[in-house]
Amino acid sequence: MTRTYKDTIQVREGEELDQAKLHAFLLKHLSEAPAGELEIEQFGAGHSNLTYLLRIGDWEAVLRRPPHGPVAPKAHDMKREYTFLTSLSPVYQTAPKPYLYSDDETIVGSPFFMMERRKGIVLDSEFPKYVNYTPKMGRQISRLMVDKLVELHQVDYTKTGIMQLVKPDGFMHRQVEGWINRYERFKTDDIQGVVKLIRYLAENIPVSQKPTIIHYDYKLNNAMFSEDFRQVTGLFDWEMSTVGDPLADVGVAMSYWIQKDDDDLLKKGLGKPSVTVMDGFFTRDEFIEDYANKSGRDLSAINFYLTFAYFKLAVIGQQIYYRYKNGQTHDPRFAHFNSLVKNMVHQALRSIERK
Repeated sequence: MTRTYKDTIQVREGEELDQAKLHAFLLKHLSEAPAGELEIEQFGAGHSNLTYLLRIGDWEAVLRRPPHGPVAPKAHDMKREYTFLTSLSPVYQTAPKPYLYSDDETIVGSPFFMMERRKGIVLDSEFPKYVNYTPKMGRQISRLMVDKLVELHQVDYTKTGIMQLVKPDGFMHRQVEGWINRYERFKTDDIQGVVKLIRYLAENIPVSQKPTIIHYDYKLNNAMFSEDFRQVTGLFDWEMSTVGDPLADVGVAMSYWIQKDDDDLLKKGLGKPSVTVMDGFFTRDEFIEDYANKSGRDLSAINFYLTFAYFKLAVIGQQIYYRYKNGQTHDPRFAHFNSLVKNMVHQALRSIERK
């Protein structure tokens, strides 16, 4: 069967780039960019930063910029993500190599950075139609996701420039306090149970484990796989990455990891359920056990981290919905994000009692 996998879409209306200005900038500042017609496509996944594929002949690169409209303080920091990747990519080959950063907002309307283009398959709600899926493939992909997370947490951040960007001490306390404050700042609706949830998070912060580099948005559709699904060829969206408690990273990963027996509120929170509901993929418990065995870490407090991760997702959805409700974005995908926020608060409350 002919393979037709494509990971880009036509640029969405309202998110276009000035092709002439960008082309001139590339020719002046990026020596690798050849002469010729510039083509621009967009990576359609994700609800935060905007990511574009740039192509001139056979040459390709990726451009990332913040979303349109006002953004939360310290969010969507292109310079920080660029600097983080500059230090990380030489010691963690799965991270893409960045090319340049620019704060000249006349080019694309905001600060932006460019990085190398990786090739492979990104999985979300379905496999490419030409893939003959088997449960063995699902377990293979699951193990790869665990392996890459363990590998990231083994990188010695003290020997990289990342040291200049982070403050590991007091990480979880700052996180809990900061995300609670964000929720209060962007609150729109009264949600049942949120007061109880916030109180639980503030009063039950565990003793943090030895800090490591954390991706902090580790999920299947931020990873790219080889055609045979035996390798991870890229890991993307390093905007939230820092140094902190590695179990916070596991919690975030598990908040995205949907399994077959989850209720529909979780499975369909953002539309179609993830491929991880298919036979063969790890359950969350299997993922956690595999991570514990391979990392040697104690995950007995994982319920707190999963609860906090669901709350974080609720806050991220709340920030997006706040922007939509206040007319700062008109993207119709965000019109029902208030339901997503309620769903994530519900899941957070349930995970407190998870066994």
